Amino acid sequence: MSEITLGRYLFERLSQVDVKTIFGLPGDFNLALLDKIYEVPGMRWAGNANELNAAYAADGYARIKGMSCIITTFGVGELSALNGIAGSYAEHVGVLHVVGVPSISSQAKQLLLHHSLGNGDFTVFHRMSANISETTAVLTDIATAAAEIDRCIKTTYITQRPVYLGIPANMFDFKLPAKLLETPIDLSLKPNDPEAEDEVIDAILSLVKAAKNPVILSDACASRHNVRKETRQLIDATQFPAFTTPMGKGSIDEQHPRYGGVYVGTLSRPEVKKAVESSDLILSVGALLSDFNTGSFSYSYKTKNVVEFHSDYTKIKNATFPGVQMKFVLQKLSKVIDQTVKGYKPIPVPAKVPSNKPCSPSTPLSQEWMWNQASKFFQEGDIIITETGTAAFGINQSEFPTHAVGISQVLWGSIGFTGGAVLGAAFAAEELDINRRVILFIGDGSLQLTVQEISTMIRWNLRPYLFVLNNNGYTIEKLIHGENAQYNEIQNWKHLKLLETFGAKDYENHRIATTGEWDALLSNKDFNKNSRIRLIEIMLPVMDAPSNLVQQAKITAATNAQQ
Repeated sequence: MSEITLGRYLFERLSQVDVKTIFGLPGDFNLALLDKIYEVPGMRWAGNANELNAAYAADGYARIKGMSCIITTFGVGELSALNGIAGSYAEHVGVLHVVGVPSISSQAKQLLLHHSLGNGDFTVFHRMSANISETTAVLTDIATAAAEIDRCIKTTYITQRPVYLGIPANMFDFKLPAKLLETPIDLSLKPNDPEAEDEVIDAILSLVKAAKNPVILSDACASRHNVRKETRQLIDATQFPAFTTPMGKGSIDEQHPRYGGVYVGTLSRPEVKKAVESSDLILSVGALLSDFNTGSFSYSYKTKNVVEFHSDYTKIKNATFPGVQMKFVLQKLSKVIDQTVKGYKPIPVPAKVPSNKPCSPSTPLSQEWMWNQASKFFQEGDIIITETGTAAFGINQSEFPTHAVGISQVLWGSIGFTGGAVLGAAFAAEELDINRRVILFIGDGSLQLTVQEISTMIRWNLRPYLFVLNNNGYTIEKLIHGENAQYNEIQNWKHLKLLETFGAKDYENHRIATTGEWDALLSNKDFNKNSRIRLIEIMLPVMDAPSNLVQQAKITAATNAQQ
């Protein structure tokens, strides 16, 4: 094969970086491109229910595999996906957004085409996406097309941000030399400047040497930019107490003896709050300091000795070192820090969240009890996905097993996100390990935004656990404002009919309302096997919520009233 079509080149390149599932919807400006997917062994087209869900699914897939690809059509398709793409941008998730656009000649003639605004401007949607993309490209010249595709894939992977790639419909069958595929895309990071890196290391070691009770705080970008291994090595080398933020949950092995819990400012458990805030040195890995990630910006460090490790810079106290990437700094720091911490006496980490006290099996379920008890259900390697609302806050008091991954959209907070993300995560899990469990906790209100994607799960015989928290409406919104307002209510659904409605053949339905029913179901050996799709409806009181969400809602309501 001496030549290859441009369309096939794109999918061959994606396959080379282990992106095997393509999300999106067909449209007349991308149909000929989609034909090329089936020419590449091992590739598959997910076929989503709508573009927003597809963007959410691509986000969930990328959080597990490192990057993903969504394909939409010009105008109507790409705009429907943009809320999901914006969330990926905000939360540092690498999604390549490929858009089939009108042919070069149609654009040149400014034809009044469908899906356009009717004004001859074919660049307007591209310009919209530019604000929520790390970089963009619209192909116009076959001589540079391959290099542009490679650049877009590399940028998506390395920066962990969305990238926009527009391809005119007449170019999909243009030919390229097949030998271009023989040179892999270089996905390696550019090394740090040696002098700047040495200066950073020396400054950190000086702070460590003077510190008496330092801590490590791991946040979202430790996972997004793939430094979980390096963070673990730093913990092992120093034996400093280690904590995560809500967005960073899963970035540290919670079974590690030096793990101390989740820090959320004033919303933290008292012993966690004290341990972090009384520290005289904080080594912060991959911080994303949003309001819900910090307890409404309630971090109260007593020290100014804070080192921030980021993907593209390092900050030590008030000094910023641009371009000094955390991956290399952490690797080097772990190798040289042993002499500096020699003689350090590890201080105790906070005790784990206490187990639930014994209660009658007929006790109605509550959020506090459920999230404590959920820890017993989780298994090593689980992918645990929690929706904005009670689930995203409740999961902070659950304990993850080793190698568990947490997905929760704490910063962007788009209601319904996880209904699509669970699909992408399930595809990714199947590609990595067909027996790996994917577990979703989603509210009854949130489910109504993205429920169609259950049909895609069934279509592909994916087997997630779908826990639907039925508390009769938008409880998080009711806690913030409008407890009895009609706009916070929803139409009740017959949740146990959903899998059947979407065509499932091999499935399970369960409804549980008491602690005894929870324990009986979740301790069942057959239930714990990743053998079929399951929907579990959990009946909860309307205004019941995790205690930290109740506190957050009060703060949010007060803040909104002041503005």
